Amino acid sequence: MDAVQAVAEPRRREILRLVWDTELSAGEIADRFDVTFGAVSQHLKVLRDTGLVTLRQDGKKRFYRADREGMGPLADYLRAMWATKLDTLAELAEAAERADGAEGNAS
Repeated sequence: MDAVQAVAEPRRREILRLVWDTELSAGEIADRFDVTFGAVSQHLKVLRDTGLVTLRQDGKKRFYRADREGMGPLADYLRAMWATKLDTLAELAEAAERADGAEGNAS
């Protein structure tokens, strides 16, 4: 599997987003999903095997971080995709606030 195929899976993209700017343990990552630890572990293995995350072991704990340099142009694509989603979310929130304000003024 190549890196593009790896990020085609939504949970793997979410894992990458979680470890984009910070290092998290496998348990911390798994706690954010509604699937088993084993399922998250498999996703982490795919991400590691495709060079999208780095692994640091400290005793029995495993810590993951996105390997943005190793991703090459894929890093720019993911960053742009997440920024677009955040912009859309912000626009929807502002529209909802405006609609609530308009309803409040009408009463």
